[in-house]
Amino acid sequence: MRWQQLFADLQAQFDAAEEAEAQAEWASRARAEMGAVRFADRLGGSTGERVTVTCRGAGPVTGVLVDLGVDWLLLGDERGRDQLVALAAVRSAAGLGRWTAPVQEEGPVRARLDLRRALRGLARDRSPVQVVLDDGSVLTGTIDRVGADYLEVAEHPADEPRRSGAVRQVSAVVIGAVAVVRTLLPGWD
Repeated sequence: MRWQQLFADLQAQFDAAEEAEAQAEWASRARAEMGAVRFADRLGGSTGERVTVTCRGAGPVTGVLVDLGVDWLLLGDERGRDQLVALAAVRSAAGLGRWTAPVQEEGPVRARLDLRRALRGLARDRSPVQVVLDDGSVLTGTIDRVGADYLEVAEHPADEPRRSGAVRQVSAVVIGAVAVVRTLLPGWD
């Protein structure tokens, strides 16, 4: 009887040590996995949800997270405007759900879908936009072209089409200074 108690006690100690080791390994693995999660992946888990990102120069920007790329995210606001946000300008995010998007490797196609490509789409649409820079200044007009590291904005009233007579000036802006680009609705300035 005494030997059985000794063996049972040893087995219980072994089981407890094994359980503690498994818990420590799980916690370590969870920390390592969380350490590999990028901010964009954390945001991606809230696609389709209403979030607020606080941006350098633009302050809080709220909307439904529609999409995100390697260095941008797209929020749709309650007024129907698209808000293209440069991830480099984002300082914090609120309203995130519990989920994180699966970590995706940046393949050649995904890497090409950067902020420049999104800005080129806006330039192609010729839609009036509001460009908020990271210092808080705002340019209103049409994106004329997008270079390797800059964009040109033909500044004109939002309620007028881009015509030479309406353009006050053309400003070249370093892409790194862009915080948010909002599409404007007709009659809104």
